[in-house]
Formats: sequence, C-alpha cells, structure tokens
Amino acid sequence: MTDQTPPPGTPANDSLFETPPMAEQERMVEAILFASAEPVTIGDMNARMPHGCNALEAVRHLQARYEGRGIRVVQVGDQWAIRTAPDLGHLMQKETVETRKLSRAAIETLAIIAYHQPVTRAEIEEIRGVSVSRGTIDLLIEMGWIRFGRRRMTPGRPVTFVVTATFLDHFGLETARDLPGLKELREAGLLDNRPPPGFGNLDEDGDDGEHDADEGQDDMFEE
Repeated sequence: MTDQTPPPGTPANDSLFETPPMAEQERMVEAILFASAEPVTIGDMNARMPHGCNALEAVRHLQARYEGRGIRVVQVGDQWAIRTAPDLGHLMQKETVETRKLSRAAIETLAIIAYHQPVTRAEIEEIRGVSVSRGTIDLLIEMGWIRFGRRRMTPGRPVTFVVTATFLDHFGLETARDLPGLKELREAGLLDNRPPPGFGNLDEDGDDGEHDADEGQDDMFEE
C-alpha cells in the first residue's frame, strides 16, 4: 500500500503552494478593495486569493494599519470597503451649476410680466387664459428675475410684479424698454408672421396694450 503521508515541508492545506504571509495577504485585500466600485464580502475576497488565505484576518490587519489615515477600511453590513475618513469628506465635495429650462408656464408668466409690468397676478391669469400657480411666481422670485412692485390703488390693493435688474442683466438689456418688439422677434425666428395670442396689440417698437399670453418665446427665455 502506498504511503500517502506528505513529505516534510508540504502545507497541510492540500495545496502544492505555501500560503502567502499575512503581509502579502494584506496587500491582496488592499488591492481588491481599492479596485472594487462596490463593497466586497469576505467570501468574494477568499475566492480571489490563493488557497489557504484568511481574508478576514487580513482585512482586520489592514483596518488597523489605516486607522487615523485619510482613508479607512470599513465594514458595510457583511461587506468591506475603503472609504474616505469622515472628517475629510468635505474635500471630496464639488459644487456644480445645474442649468434647468423653465417650464412653459414660467416662460409665459415671465414674458407677460416683462412686457406688461407692473402687472397683477389676476391680470397675468387674464392674459394667459389660465390660472397661475403660486409655485411659478415663487420660482421666478427665487431666481431673482421678478420682484414685487407697488400695490394697485384698486379694491383689495393687489400687489404687482415687475422684472428685476438681474433679469435685464441676464438678457443683456439696459431697461425693459429694450425688450424686442414684433419685428425683432420675427427676424430672430421666434414668431410666425401671425402674431401669437398676447401680442395682438404689440406694435413694431415693442409698446404693449392688452393682450393674451405669449406662445412664441420659449427659446427667448430658456437658460
């Protein structure tokens, strides 16, 4: 009968190769965690490492080695990951400017205020033919494009709205009188030959009378 006893020096883990030292196992775990976009389980790490490695023990050693450093080895449920130290998280923050298009309701409301100021909310609704939500007005005020004007000396003393210097600066205007008239809007391709509702009485110089909501200025007021 053949002797199955392994020769001296052979690892007792049925592997032909010796188990890497713990320092090397730490390096392996570090590489796995660093390259993984998602947290990794101990089982996954053991499956990737040579036979006989102890990923959990290696993770514990690595965790201790990173204690107090800029990054940490943290446990997320039953998984592990490398994360920025909590007190340094602000260094990873990045502020960006998000450009958003105004809704059609906001565009029409802004156009009416610009061409009819000072104008009340009731007048805006009469021109548009639909009600104006409070959110639309609040958005335009928050953007700094409109503000409250003088109250009308009529029953109820309704507040009026006017455009701001911020609005004029955004569109490169010195005053609201510099707003384009029908001729300029047509030449810019923003209006058809037939005036849209709201511009029936607007003359070529941009002077306005009573009219309905503009439906041809979406591009003019997009950010």
